[in-house]
Amino acid sequence: MNFFRGVISGQAAGPQPSGAETIQKLCDRVASSTLLEDRRDAVRALKSLSKKYRMEVGTQAMDHLINILQTDRSDSEILGYALDTLYNVICNDEEEEQDENAQKQADDLGLQFTDTFVQDPEHVTLLLTLLEEFDFHVRWPGVKLLTALLKNQGPQIQGIILVSPMGVSRLMDLLADSREVIRNDGLLLLQQLTKSNAAIQKIVAFENAFERLLDIITEEGSSDGGIVVEDCLLLLLNLLKNNSSNQNFFKEGSYIQRMKPWFEVGDDNSGWSAQKVTNLHLMLQLVRVMVSPVNSPGATASCQKSMFQCGLLQQLCTILMATGVPADILTETINTVSEVIRGSQVNQDYFASVNAPSNPPRPAIVVLLMSMVNERQPFVLRCAVLYCFQCFLYKNQKGQGEIVATLLPSTIDANSISAGQLLCGGLFSADSLSNWCAAVALAHALQDNLTQKEQLLRVQLATSLGKPPVSLLQQCTNILSQGSKVQTRVGLLMLLCTWISNCPIAVTHFLHNQENVPFLTAQISENLGEDERLVQGLCALLLGICIYYNDNSLENYTKEKLKQLIEKRIGKENFVEKLCFITKHELYSRAAQKPQPVFPSPEQMLFDHEFTKLVKELEGVITKAVHKSSEEEKKEEEVKKTLEQHDNIVTQYKELIREQDAQLQELKEQVACMTSQNEQLQATITQQQSQILQHKDQYNILKLKLAKENQGQSNSQGDGSQVNGLQTEELTQLREEVEELRKQHSLLQTQLGDKDALISSLVSIFFSFLFKSCSDTLPSSDSSLDAAKMAELESRLGAQTSEMERLKVRENIRAELEKRLDSTTSTVAILQTEKEKLQTDVQESKKEQDDLLMLLADQDQKITNLKKRLKELGETVEDEDDLDTRDQTDDDDEEDEDED
Repeated sequence: MNFFRGVISGQAAGPQPSGAETIQKLCDRVASSTLLEDRRDAVRALKSLSKKYRMEVGTQAMDHLINILQTDRSDSEILGYALDTLYNVICNDEEEEQDENAQKQADDLGLQFTDTFVQDPEHVTLLLTLLEEFDFHVRWPGVKLLTALLKNQGPQIQGIILVSPMGVSRLMDLLADSREVIRNDGLLLLQQLTKSNAAIQKIVAFENAFERLLDIITEEGSSDGGIVVEDCLLLLLNLLKNNSSNQNFFKEGSYIQRMKPWFEVGDDNSGWSAQKVTNLHLMLQLVRVMVSPVNSPGATASCQKSMFQCGLLQQLCTILMATGVPADILTETINTVSEVIRGSQVNQDYFASVNAPSNPPRPAIVVLLMSMVNERQPFVLRCAVLYCFQCFLYKNQKGQGEIVATLLPSTIDANSISAGQLLCGGLFSADSLSNWCAAVALAHALQDNLTQKEQLLRVQLATSLGKPPVSLLQQCTNILSQGSKVQTRVGLLMLLCTWISNCPIAVTHFLHNQENVPFLTAQISENLGEDERLVQGLCALLLGICIYYNDNSLENYTKEKLKQLIEKRIGKENFVEKLCFITKHELYSRAAQKPQPVFPSPEQMLFDHEFTKLVKELEGVITKAVHKSSEEEKKEEEVKKTLEQHDNIVTQYKELIREQDAQLQELKEQVACMTSQNEQLQATITQQQSQILQHKDQYNILKLKLAKENQGQSNSQGDGSQVNGLQTEELTQLREEVEELRKQHSLLQTQLGDKDALISSLVSIFFSFLFKSCSDTLPSSDSSLDAAKMAELESRLGAQTSEMERLKVRENIRAELEKRLDSTTSTVAILQTEKEKLQTDVQESKKEQDDLLMLLADQDQKITNLKKRLKELGETVEDEDDLDTRDQTDDDDEEDEDED
């Protein structure tokens, strides 16, 4: 213990040991001491020496300190000392003033010790476990140590944390710590953790990071807050930049609406603190991340819509027109508004309606253009205004027409300054940067808009008193031929190339001036310096456009004559070489990367992003056009005509196919509807057919029953005709009752009268046939009854009474049949389609009845013939009457025997 106190207090008896020796002894104490207090004092001593003897402590004590973290988890004090010592060894202290070499050595040392620490991934996992300790002396140094590790070996540490169970969630808990020191250092830790790792960024976002960070920003005072707000904004930028998933989550979570209060500024904007400027700058960057042109068009459009609906765009325009706003904030606000309105028609229309608070009020576009063409304004501000104007016109034909209209003679207002007047003034001013910006801005008013290219040909300029006005196109070529600065000429050439490309009328106007083509050929053919080679390349591009979009309306400057001129004056290979120099230029590549014009100095402001697209599109086709011969041109024209005819034919066929598709679709729908109806009808028909079969079966059963009954009656004696008369009268009465029931039914079902009449007629035919067959089969008796046989008659009358009962039973059966027939009337409407089939069935039934009658007649005839032959052969044959008399005699004999 005395040794530790001596090391800490700096007092020791005898000769002083070296730092390495002291550290070695302390490491031995840490490794060998059994008492926790001794180990704690040794680690405390190592901590005090770790900054001065960083190399020695890191080399000798690293393993012992890690072992302390693993074994002495119960003592928070020794854990805190060990973590602080490791932090001092690994962290590169950037606050100390060191020369470049010393700083590099310190960085290398920190990187070396970081590699040693993370050789075993379990060490990082152990550190994550220690962060769960709530004790301040353990959690805070643990956060600082993990932050230092991420700074030195970010990707490796990120990978370990990513695969660690609940690793990111443990770190997110730091934001909820009530101790601001730990929460603030937790923000710094999460900044390092989320750098360039999309997977961790998504996990952090879905751990409710947006909600927590926005709450902290609000609690800290939004833009008026301190450095904590800055740290939150930096972390939000890490989470959202180039991460489409998090951007969509941010938008869907309605977090864009919570950004609006950040940009509420008062009337007095003087005296902004540096921290407020930084905070607002980061807030504007956050808005730009959500609507960046590099994002997918759909996501950008959705965010732009949300920003307009929640009033964020309106708030930004308020800052844009406010007074006293710092220049860098104003510049960034202009850039932000630019990307919020870029390609969004609704936002562009709103921006066009914004007026500056001046007297009289002026459109915001006019006020911004005044800054752009003013050479006294800062360069970055002028670039921002140009970008804003470009974004306002991007895919906005309505806005393009409004800008060009301010240049036309019929719309010029002498009492006010318009956008067109400012652009013309900048185009012909003495400042080359104003010339370039105005030319590029005017080119964007013509981008992909053939109508405005033709309209701009009408613009006339008054050059001086007493001279006639010249066209804007001619004035541009006049200034070009005067040999102005390279920046001015490059801007004018970009304007002319954009203007006449894909516009044969503009090409004709350009070629109509006899001086233009000789000027271009002279510029291209000369051997000039490096700076002039770019101008030569643009002149070659302009001349190539005159060839490619030439409609051969001018006899002296047809395609073929221009190519011959190039071959004689310049040479095809030389022409192509000058043309290709454009794309090889360093500034061309830089401008092609993104739409925003960002240049380190005004001299390097030469190319526009949209113009680089035009060059890329035209370079190849112009090269081919120059090398083509006249025969190839003719063949190509023929092929074009053929293709046009073919396209017209294809278009006609497409229209025809569309019409046929529409008709086919209608027919398919009709077929589907009719198929459905057919299926329903088929089901109904099947049901009706089954019912008809049942009725046929019942009809056959009744016919057989009646036949048997009639046969039984033929064997009985008595006055058959009277009995038959009684049966006929009874059945006739029953039939009348049935007819009456049918009439009542027809009154209730008038719409089915025709079908009921048909069924009634069928039933009438059926019963008539039955009655007829009964009449035909019952024999008539010519004999009369005498008085002695009255008793027999009475018995027969009793039998007839029982027979009447049987007829009543049959009537019940008939009534039941009528009920079944009534049950079918509910579906008779559908049976209309079966009417013909039923008629056919009736005809077949009649035919069957006729066949049956003929068969019975044939059988009677055969029986008569057989009887005659038997009589001729001498056989005794009894007639039916004899059989009846015989039966009566037998009955009388039986009665006499009974009496005896």
